[in-house]
Amino acid sequence: MNTPNTPHVLPALAVATTIIVWATAFPAIGVALTEMSPLGLASIRFAIAAAFALAWLGYRRPVRMPLADLLVCVLCGWVGAAGYSVLLNMGQTSVSPGAASFLVKTESIWMAMFGVVFLKEAFNRWAWVGTAIGFAGVGVIAYGQPGGIAWGSGAPFVLAAALCSATGFVLQRRLVQRYGALQVSAIMLISAAVALLAWLPQGAVELRAASGEVWLWVLFLGLFPTLIGQFCWTYAIGQYGAARAGNFLYLIAPLAMGLSWLLSREVAGWSTALGGACVLAGVLLVNMRGQTSMLPKPKRATA
Repeated sequence: MNTPNTPHVLPALAVATTIIVWATAFPAIGVALTEMSPLGLASIRFAIAAAFALAWLGYRRPVRMPLADLLVCVLCGWVGAAGYSVLLNMGQTSVSPGAASFLVKTESIWMAMFGVVFLKEAFNRWAWVGTAIGFAGVGVIAYGQPGGIAWGSGAPFVLAAALCSATGFVLQRRLVQRYGALQVSAIMLISAAVALLAWLPQGAVELRAASGEVWLWVLFLGLFPTLIGQFCWTYAIGQYGAARAGNFLYLIAPLAMGLSWLLSREVAGWSTALGGACVLAGVLLVNMRGQTSMLPKPKRATA
């Protein structure tokens, strides 16, 4: 039987768990990449998550999707899950975990811009100012990373990962409303694992030769950020609503930077701190001050 405090405690625990495991993913990837390749790490991570997703689908046996929706869901897995993970791993081979966590936050700006381009939504001046500040922060962060924003350096890969994440979220929004987040997430995880299947033998070889520390972090990545984090986030959205719950995610990047210092003594340079502050400020402006104009303009009534 639920106590009176349960409705308040469980959503708070779900949000806290999501923030912690998603923030820890950035330094965890940094450690795992010291002994594994980007594609090998991604393939192992999604193979672990897909095994649990398959078990869940077999147990719950949810309603089957029509072929058109299933193909969109698979595309979300390829782009928003596999593409995001591979590109983030490639970026973090040279970009620090703290810097990568701030660069990934540009996904919110990409999503807002998708609304302008594809849904004919409008940007007010605050939204444009926020976009400019956010990408200025990207430039400052990239300045302090090896290779800057030149092609082939790490920062463009992380930005491309953020673009993949935003694309996947936009594509899956309608599917989540229709079939539920757990079913959509399970199919995405399985399709991502299938997309990376060709690199699974390579990942297995690398993991067998890896240290015990890397083994633990790879297992953590497969179970916690991908499975538990996603479940807790779905539950939190159901309790708080997407807009309110989404505000908590601004804590991930600062926490990731702090965890990077605790786990690997990574000291953030001035470019990461200043650029990260600009990115967060820009995202906040786009999502809060620009929110009133992020809707289609109303049509004028005719006499």
